[in-house]
Formats: sequence, structure tokens, C-alpha cells
Amino acid sequence: MRKTLTVSAAILALSLTACIIDASAPQHAAADSIPNQRIETTSLSSPSGDLSLNLNAHNGQLVWRADWRGDEIISPSALGLVFKTGQDLSTNLSITSVTTNSVDQTWEQPWGERRLVRDHHNELAVEIAHEDGSPALTFRARIYDDGLGFRYEVPDTGNREITDELTEFRIDPAAKTWWIPAAGWNRYEELYHETELQAAPRAHTPITLELPDEGPFLSIHEAALTDYAGMWLNQRRAGTLEAELAPWSDGTKVKVSGAFKTPWRTLQVSDTAAGLANSDLILNLNEPNVLGDVSWAEPSKYIGIWWCMHINECTWGSGETHGATTERTKAYIDFAAEHGFDGVLVEGWNFGWDGDWFSNGEIFSFTKAYSDFDIEALATYAKERGVYLIGHHETSGAITNYEEQMADAYALYESLGIPAIKTGYVADGGEITRRDADGKVYKEWHDGQYAVNHHLRALQLAAKHKISINAHEPVKDTGLRRTYPNAFSREGARGQEYNAWGQPPNDPTHTTILPFTRMLSGPMDFTPGIFDLSFGKPATEDPRVQTTLAKQLALYVLLHSPIQMAADLPRNYEAHPEAFEFIKQVPVDWNESIMLDGYPGAFAVMARKDRNSETWYIGAVSDEESREIEIPLSFLEGDAYTGKVYADGDGADWRTNPYPLDISTKSVTGDDTLSLKLAPGGGTAIALTPVK
Repeated sequence: MRKTLTVSAAILALSLTACIIDASAPQHAAADSIPNQRIETTSLSSPSGDLSLNLNAHNGQLVWRADWRGDEIISPSALGLVFKTGQDLSTNLSITSVTTNSVDQTWEQPWGERRLVRDHHNELAVEIAHEDGSPALTFRARIYDDGLGFRYEVPDTGNREITDELTEFRIDPAAKTWWIPAAGWNRYEELYHETELQAAPRAHTPITLELPDEGPFLSIHEAALTDYAGMWLNQRRAGTLEAELAPWSDGTKVKVSGAFKTPWRTLQVSDTAAGLANSDLILNLNEPNVLGDVSWAEPSKYIGIWWCMHINECTWGSGETHGATTERTKAYIDFAAEHGFDGVLVEGWNFGWDGDWFSNGEIFSFTKAYSDFDIEALATYAKERGVYLIGHHETSGAITNYEEQMADAYALYESLGIPAIKTGYVADGGEITRRDADGKVYKEWHDGQYAVNHHLRALQLAAKHKISINAHEPVKDTGLRRTYPNAFSREGARGQEYNAWGQPPNDPTHTTILPFTRMLSGPMDFTPGIFDLSFGKPATEDPRVQTTLAKQLALYVLLHSPIQMAADLPRNYEAHPEAFEFIKQVPVDWNESIMLDGYPGAFAVMARKDRNSETWYIGAVSDEESREIEIPLSFLEGDAYTGKVYADGDGADWRTNPYPLDISTKSVTGDDTLSLKLAPGGGTAIALTPVK
């Protein structure tokens, strides 16, 4: 039975001083603790003191609160878990001991948006007991200058089922909020709403908010989601967001065995929207790499037999218009080799696509190719040309069928030198197919515990074959790429394909919102780079790509993915060779990334430094309005650079004239400020190369 929590207005204060340790010291050396006494309230601040978390156990109920520079940003909010059997973690609880610790260390990513990541936080570990004195849980929180995370660590009480998580985030209901609906048929693939918080009944995370009176900005999400259900946010009453876990088909939220830890519940905080995008909070809350040497997981740029299906020039299914033919694939391999691309994705190569493939999940084969696709010969041909094939496994949500074939499919790919797979789980939300040993079929959620565990099993098995995964229709990203660096990228939002057939297609604001919402969770395979923006139709006829040509280039810098696609047909790149040069040049792996400026739904400006050279890249995009923005180049540290600028040309407008492109060069230093003019729905892409 669900427990009702009453939040006490009387929040007492007990300050605990965190001991700061040197980065070279052991992580848990030097900690302060208050053992073996009843404590009603405890709190801890971030290293700078700007952000603080307060935990209260008044009247046996756990409540948390967060303050930013002395102002309350999360009002007293409930905590707890409810189980089908046994003692709940919601009432009759007391704090028995408190331990604090501090960490300041730097770790290196094998690939990513930056090479070196600083992990600087203060930690609070609070031991909670039941009324009879038996251990109930450890509440662990880590507080950074730009956010915090907390989780429940529960001791072994046997096999149990969680029926509810009581975690709340109480926020001013008038906060401006950017959100997409959860628990719907279209998974995460929705256009973002911009409303007051009170108008968001149930939302996915990350959800981004701007508090009234000019902020700060907040983002709520989760980190290290493993063996647990994904969290939706259910607004029970205005301004009260409660964690709602995606359920199993039997209504259970999470099935646990023995001791367990929940994912981290995270809160990012910044005075600006750009500050949210510069945070490493989600990554830092994940465990370090467990795969060892991952030099085989190499970032790459690819082209693919993909867009022609979306614009109906070819088909996934076999027949006269089949896209995945040996002849067509060889032509794509030749194009990739000529222009320096690493891989060629081929969709529709395997049996199962004929007929209603959306409902065909149980008949897909992941090792048997159609007769007009010679996978062995093509893998050999690609290797001879210095290119490799990228595999594709569409499951139509039939996970059991896929898991029965994964071992053979991954072994086949390893034998053919295929280092990456794009997986797909196209099915309506709540329609993932699970089949038990007796053949009985159950329907699960894309972000339920069953699917969460499947995605982890796929990563672990793929790693044994030195294969990386780019998941589409996935569970959301929660930073597991730190622990499993073969988790290259994923979709989890509306991508480019909606511009081919979406009703409506992605509007010009969509890609100005993604950096401050979806991209806070991790890389996205958005598939930019469409050059024929209306597919041969009049420029104003929908569906179409609602951007300028220059904005398509800017997206390569703005939307990070270590496996980045040039999504259009080869002939369209040949028709715009000067613009194509930027796609060929822009890296996919970065030494540093800085969101310079932006506001969700209006504009965004990202700067990134190549990991393998001293060249910086800038990508700036606008919504449906034109705008002029000033960009200080102080991140260049005063050095002289030559900038090659790909900007919207005269008269460019996504509505009527998307193609004008002005390419120029400029000499700049770190003391300069760039003035960028963005057309309606437009953008600018810049490569800044040091003057030798």
C-alpha cells in the first residue's frame, strides 16, 4: 500500500564540514563522520559552496531540499521506496550516522566531447535505520559546483519487487520548462514543448527548467541506469514531480535480488543554459571503464544506404527497388573511399524486411542476407578500399528473437571486420516483445527494467567481439559510455528522418532545444548533412528539412556523436562540393568542448577542439528567426588563427531560399570577437586553424 508523506515545514540545520583532499590521495581517505546517534537533519555543500543539499528525517520520513547560493531551488521533497512485500523505505526511519568525503581528480575519456574530465565533488553518505534499529538503506549524495546526484543503496533483504519510488522534485510550478511527454506511443521521438512546469503532466528526462526571475536553469535526469527501470516524472500536483518508474507488464516497477543500488537521481544547476551543456555531472556519476583496452572502439564518420529509403527512392524490403544490393553498396564504398569516410552503413540487407516489417520482429534473421547482397564479398571489397561495413540490426522491438541470435550475429560481424552496429527497436511505446521459455509473449516498455538490462547485455556481448553499438529507439542515455565505451551513440529523440516524412517535420527550433535537453544525457546519432533540403520538390513544400544548408553543416559541431553520418545521397554531395568539404574535414572526436552561448528554442553556439590537431570548430544555429550574435574568441588563448567560415548567404531563409552559402576566410586571434549573422532557420560553421 502506498505511503503518504507529510513534509514538515520545520527544517533544522546541521552543518557538516567536508574535508578537502588532494587529487593524488586515495578517494576515501580522510572522511568526517558522526556515528551512532539520532540525527534529524544533515546537509552538505558543493566545493564552491554555491549548491547545497539538505536531508531531513523528521517524524521518520525522509525529505530532501536543494539551495543555490542561499536560495531554495528544490523545496522539501519526499524520498523513499515502496515494496510489494516486506518493509518499505518510507516511514519510521531515522538517521544513525553521517559520513562526508571530498574528491578532486581528473580522468581521461578514450573518446568523447573532451579528453580530460574533472571530478570535483563533496560526498554525503547517510546511514538510515528502521524503527527496530535494523539497517534500512544508505542515502548517498555527491554535490558538485554544477549539480548533484543522490541514490538509495539498499542492503540484502532477498528477492523483492518495487511497486513505487517516492522520490520528488518540488519546483516552482511557474518555471519555464522544455519537455517531451513520457509513457506515450512514440517513445522519446517528440517535438519539445515550452510551457510553464505546471502544464507538463508526465515528462521524460532530461527535463530542463528556468526558474522565474531569470533563473537559474535546472535539468533533472538520472545517471548509471542499470538493472532498474527508467524514470519518468509524473506531476502529481502543480510543481511536484514524482519519480514514476516504467513498469513491467505485470505492473511491477523493479524486480530486485539481494543488495541493490538505484540509479543516481540528478540535478544540474547553472546561471545560464550554456552552463548546463558544459557540465560533466552525468558522466562523473558513472563507474570507470570496465572493458579495459578499448582502442578498437574508434570514432568514425560514415555514409549509408539509409536516406533513399526514407525519401522512397529505394526500399528496405527486397525486390526491384531494394536498397541493400551488392551493386549499390559497392558504389557507396567507392564514394566513401574517395572522400575519406570510414564506414558504410547498410540497412535492409537481412531477411525479415519484406511485408509489414514494423510487425515482423519475430522473423528477422541477423545472419542471413538477401540473395542480392553478398555480405562476405562486400566486407572484403570494403577492406581493400580502406573502408568497413557498419552493421544494422532492426528488431522491431522483438528482443527475445534478437537475443537468441546475438551471439551468432556478433561473431559473424567480427569475422567480417565489421566494428560497429546500428541497432533498432522500432515499436510503439509499451510494445517491446518479451517471450518466455514456454513461448508466452509479454509486452514491455522501451525504458522498463527488461529493456534496460537487454541493452547492457548487448553492450557486454558486443565488447567481447570488439564491436561498438549505436542504438536507435533505445533506452535513454545515462552516461554508461564511461563504463562501457563501446556504447558509442544512440537516438532517443526526433532525428533527421522526421524531415523526410514527419507530420510535421522537425521545426527550426528543434535543434536549438536539443543541446539543452536531450544532449545533456550524451551523444546522439541525429544524422545531419542533408543537402537536398526538399528532395526535388518545391522548396516550400512539406515534408522537408526546415533549415538552411549552412545550418546542416553547423549541426556537425553542435550535436556530438563519435559515430557521425553524412546522411544524404552521394549525388547531392557531388552537387555541393564546397559545402561537402566541411563535412569531410570536421572531426568526431574532441579534446575540448565549450557551449559558448545559447538559449533553448532560440539559438546555440558550440566550440570544440579537435583531439588530433590544434584546430577549433564552431557551430551556431538559430530558430525560425534571423539573429546577429557576438562570439568572443578568448578560448583561443590569443593565438593567431585562420578561420574558414561557412555562413548563410544573401537572402537565405529556411522557408523560401535555404541554399545560399557564403564561404569566406578570416584572420582572428583570441582577443577578437566574431559577429555572426544567422538567417531564419540558419546557421554558421567555422574551422579555426592555427597560423603556423
